[in-house]
Amino acid sequence: MLAARSPEDAEAMAGVLHIAGAIEKIGDAASDMARVIQAKLGIPDALRPDLRHADEIVGRVKVREGAPSVGRPLRELMLPTETGMWLIAVRRGVEWEFDPGPESVVTDGDVLLFQGPEEGVSLIREVAGAPPLPPGPETEPPALTELDRAVDILVEMKNSAEVAVGLAYSSLLFKDPALAAEVAMLEGRSDVLHDELESWVLKAAPEARRPDELRGLLRLAYASETIFDAARDMTWLIEQGEELHPVIAMALEESEEVATETVVEDGSHAAGRSLKDLQLETETGMFVLAIQRGRRWVYRPRPRFELEPGDRLISIGPEDGGDELAAVCAAPEPVQAPQ
Repeated sequence: MLAARSPEDAEAMAGVLHIAGAIEKIGDAASDMARVIQAKLGIPDALRPDLRHADEIVGRVKVREGAPSVGRPLRELMLPTETGMWLIAVRRGVEWEFDPGPESVVTDGDVLLFQGPEEGVSLIREVAGAPPLPPGPETEPPALTELDRAVDILVEMKNSAEVAVGLAYSSLLFKDPALAAEVAMLEGRSDVLHDELESWVLKAAPEARRPDELRGLLRLAYASETIFDAARDMTWLIEQGEELHPVIAMALEESEEVATETVVEDGSHAAGRSLKDLQLETETGMFVLAIQRGRRWVYRPRPRFELEPGDRLISIGPEDGGDELAAVCAAPEPVQAPQ
């Protein structure tokens, strides 16, 4: 700000610091989540399997010798569009490469840390030469307990917090007050979820085998609530109608994960089909954050949601995935009549 060319430029730079502060909040919240493990507070056993079925899951796989990915750069593998999975990091021996770039080459023995939809796990394991995961046991689920309900609410908070951050990012990119308002709605809903979770945790106290696991649950809920608040902070400039500084615009445009808005056209492959049928995450690498239908918004749409012509999709994913999603939602080119 001291290096700004004018007082007006310095004032505009304040917006950059505001967004940077919000992003730092998210980093602090992630650190608080890690402290649950570092401080050995513990978490309920039921939380881990539930997180495996969240909207986006995190996993790891070791690259086997002779795997299809060995010796190939990430640019060639196109994991986001081919499997729906993003590589968070690659561990090679004791060395870590975070946010690997397109020229990073996969070697046997690498450990890939990935994030994406549950159905993409088997695809990325195949690329890594790893055997498929065994199917889970088909047993009749027991009746829900108070602790189960608290865990379900926390998973709901996790999914919604990720969507809130994505929508906040999209509202900045598209300068869209409607998306900013949706983030505000999610943040308000998070307060209700947090209150409900605390209530169920108190009810679960008598059945808890380890009281510390309830402390861990509350700590995770508090960190999730912080992420909601940070997402709301990110949209403040849009809500106030402030002009974004060019530094913010450049940062948004240069991000490896981009936000796109796509309209479903009449006669397109997407029209009349459900998200489950389209398999957008594994086919294009794009994760649909929200859908606008008329004046109504549907955030984090479920797999059974059927798209209609005119629906506006707000999605995040790889740059080339945006083009593939646009092709799925575009009407076919008219056939030229023979001359």
